[in-house]
Amino acid sequence: MDRTMRSIRESQTISHGRRRCWAPPLLLIGLLGLGILAAGCDSEDCVNCVPLPPPVVPTGVHSISGDNEVIVQWYDISYHPYDDSYNENVVKYYESDRLIGEDPDRKPALDQINLAVIEGETMSIVGPSGCGKSTLLKVIAGLEYPTEGRVYYNDFDVTDVKPQHRGVGMVFQDYALYPTRQGEGNLRYYFEVRQSTEEERQERIRATAELMGMGFEMLLGRMPDTLSGGEKQRVGIARCIVRDPNVFLLDEPISNLDAKLRERTRTEIKRLLRRFQITTLYVTHDQQEAIFMGDRIAIMRDGRIEQVGTFDDLYYTPANLFVATFIGTPPIGLVPANVQDGRLVIQEGSWPLPPALASAVPAGGAVRLGVRPEGWQVTFEEGEGVLMEVSHIERLYTERAAFVYGRLSGALVAAVVPLDYPETHAVRLTPVWDSVYLFAAQGEAALHTPGVPDLFG
Repeated sequence: MDRTMRSIRESQTISHGRRRCWAPPLLLIGLLGLGILAAGCDSEDCVNCVPLPPPVVPTGVHSISGDNEVIVQWYDISYHPYDDSYNENVVKYYESDRLIGEDPDRKPALDQINLAVIEGETMSIVGPSGCGKSTLLKVIAGLEYPTEGRVYYNDFDVTDVKPQHRGVGMVFQDYALYPTRQGEGNLRYYFEVRQSTEEERQERIRATAELMGMGFEMLLGRMPDTLSGGEKQRVGIARCIVRDPNVFLLDEPISNLDAKLRERTRTEIKRLLRRFQITTLYVTHDQQEAIFMGDRIAIMRDGRIEQVGTFDDLYYTPANLFVATFIGTPPIGLVPANVQDGRLVIQEGSWPLPPALASAVPAGGAVRLGVRPEGWQVTFEEGEGVLMEVSHIERLYTERAAFVYGRLSGALVAAVVPLDYPETHAVRLTPVWDSVYLFAAQGEAALHTPGVPDLFG
């Protein structure tokens, strides 16, 4: 990290020609829209530096001032909305977008992005194709420059810093290995460009090979075209680690692998990230992969971040309808309904609605009832629940469970049942009211969410 910060400050000057002088950074945070966690030189005797601005401290952190340093510490890893005075919203337009003309409805690739990544965590970035996930990584890496807004590492503005000076390690979907170099040559290239000593090269390659685990040294003498997809990705990851990067960026690194190799490689990457303890952004379109890899997850849509949080936050307290439908397999069932005389009425019948939920229903009584597969009580008993005709039963033998599928008020609904549940043409369903969601009949507003359950309360 010290080497990278030296490289950054050597590339930066201020208007009157004096260089900034920075003390070694205390901790790393890859950041968009906010600069936090850095130490700077504030000595009055230093003639080669300019005074550092005060650290930007967002809601959710507190600062401790020492004699020669300012430390910003996180005491909570939950997502906090930040004060507007600290936001420097990142917006990215591509030139082709501007050629369309001054269309007020045109959308940027990134739209008002504000994202703070805590030191040492892995942040999964997930969303549908074309939502801006890869563009976000490119802006952080410096491969693209934002049209508006700023990018910070620690408290240092790197928006205009060239990619080679940012200390970023990036793993691509298509491996991007140098085809004419052996595995070791791919690792050595970084040191050759920087004219490092042979001793440093060998030591760093040896340490990286040990970190990558058993069998990796056997890959160092092989050409890329003799490696399998998983082996190529291991070399690609090692090529990033050997650089001792400040930020690790992975852009769908295992999507080209077959299912079995993808699972094994995913586990290997997770092990390395835990051992390496580097701030990481991991882009994927697979929500299961995002859940497995990320300490927290950011969900994107149309260039915006819809919500940031742990899986439990996103699953049980979605910010809106899009997040609720995006997270969860099978997806949440959304049944159009109305509240009449204290009952929740759908086409096939009605249920008595608890008063606590009735208070969340707007005037007019029209809502969408959201129930996840585990949120249904399933029975055959006459007079209990609402009758649903079964279209099919999906049995997942590896999960030791099955899903019953049907429709209520025209909406597809799935309910979890035991694996040995008998074949049937109809079942009766009643929501587990502590697990239901209510959404506005129009738009995506969440009126009620069950909240994260207290499993140990």
